[in-house]
Amino acid sequence: MSRKEFARIIVWFRRELRLHDNPVLSQACEAADEVIPLFIVDEDILARPDTGPSRVVFLCDALAVLDKNLRELGGRLICRRGKMPEALSKAAVDLKAEAVFFHNEYEPYGRERDRRVSADLNSLGIAVRSFSSICVSEPGDILAQTGKPYTVFTPYKKVWFVHPQRTLYAVPKTINVPENVHGDAIPDAKSLNIQIDQTFDCGGEDAAMKLLDTFAESSLRSYSDQRNFPANPGTSMLSRHLHLGTISASFIVDTVRERAGSEQFLTELAWRDFYFQILFHFPHVVEGAFRRPLNKIKWENNVDLFNAWCKGRTGYPIVDAAMRQLNLEGWMHNRARMIVASFLTKDLLINWQWGEKYFMRRLVDGDQAANNGGWQWAAGTGTDSQPYFRIFNPVSQGEKFDPNGDYIRRYVPELRKAPSSAIHAPWKMTPLEQSYCGFELGRQYPYPIVDHKERRTLALKLYKDASSEN
Repeated sequence: MSRKEFARIIVWFRRELRLHDNPVLSQACEAADEVIPLFIVDEDILARPDTGPSRVVFLCDALAVLDKNLRELGGRLICRRGKMPEALSKAAVDLKAEAVFFHNEYEPYGRERDRRVSADLNSLGIAVRSFSSICVSEPGDILAQTGKPYTVFTPYKKVWFVHPQRTLYAVPKTINVPENVHGDAIPDAKSLNIQIDQTFDCGGEDAAMKLLDTFAESSLRSYSDQRNFPANPGTSMLSRHLHLGTISASFIVDTVRERAGSEQFLTELAWRDFYFQILFHFPHVVEGAFRRPLNKIKWENNVDLFNAWCKGRTGYPIVDAAMRQLNLEGWMHNRARMIVASFLTKDLLINWQWGEKYFMRRLVDGDQAANNGGWQWAAGTGTDSQPYFRIFNPVSQGEKFDPNGDYIRRYVPELRKAPSSAIHAPWKMTPLEQSYCGFELGRQYPYPIVDHKERRTLALKLYKDASSEN
């Protein structure tokens, strides 16, 4: 008779595609004689409009790396395909599992899916257990003295920094997968009929661990000074790996906590947890503004202006560089994200939800909690949002954070020969100066599609009107 609690457990992989510090996998190996690592290609998720093709490609690569690493421990990844909850229930019955382990989910869609899955499995007599894995601090861990969740970041951050961190989980020494268990091939872009027009690095858990080591050794010390300059390689580039859990946030914290320069970087991880707990406690943010009165903003929502923004053809070089980076690479520097979000909402007067959805379609690191939180911050509709009357000037933002125009030249080749003194406002150049630099406004590069000063005045009125309505 087995000395362990279960004879066979399914570890249902979703957003913890790693071996290092994987609470679900580690505890399953402790609790069962046999463990079946299972990934189900959820057809409902593939069909969702916010499922970006780039993230699916990144996922497929991460699954291949996970399978490789599992095989080095004597295991392997079993893949199936179907709809929830039926696909998981069928797999559990077919594979003769006594229990299914998975991580806690915080997004409304995932929470409802897990509720249905748990009910289905329980009805079959199969045990269900979920574990903390995605966040450093769970959404219910950090509460104000009133017992309610924080809705302002600064006091949340102060508690987050002193809140006890969980112990990291070691990589299992072996993973005992039954020999007679079979699944489908590891999915790839071709088998899923996914096509992308973006180029980015993948590599799953292996790449994530190397990125963290490189960042901790070479860039962390200067992170606070360099993180706002999009032309510089001053950020960790770990956001895409955090999204699918090819590295754990807790593992990152443990790695950098005692190193010089870590406080500002850790603050970014605190923001990530903050937005998860906002989404968990206030799920209405998925459908609209956290501050509901601001759903009444009378956006102009001009489709032509929105399309120009999407294509990086606004006539404002720092905005265009950022949008083209997104479209080419599936990623955008965080400072640039704030600039383009402010421009969409405060200059183009377009609903922030349009931008939120576009980002989710194009970002490799598209994460509902962080993406929604960031957009609501920029739009002034969220929790810890910038006040609506603080509106980024796209010219001065470019001058401050891309002073030599290196970022612009990288993604807006039409302006490559423009001098640094003029590259942020090329419309001020004479026709002769433009010609000398190899472009003509209105031809190779557009005139500004709006006047920032005029639009700022309109934005202030729109927000003021919405805020004053009862």
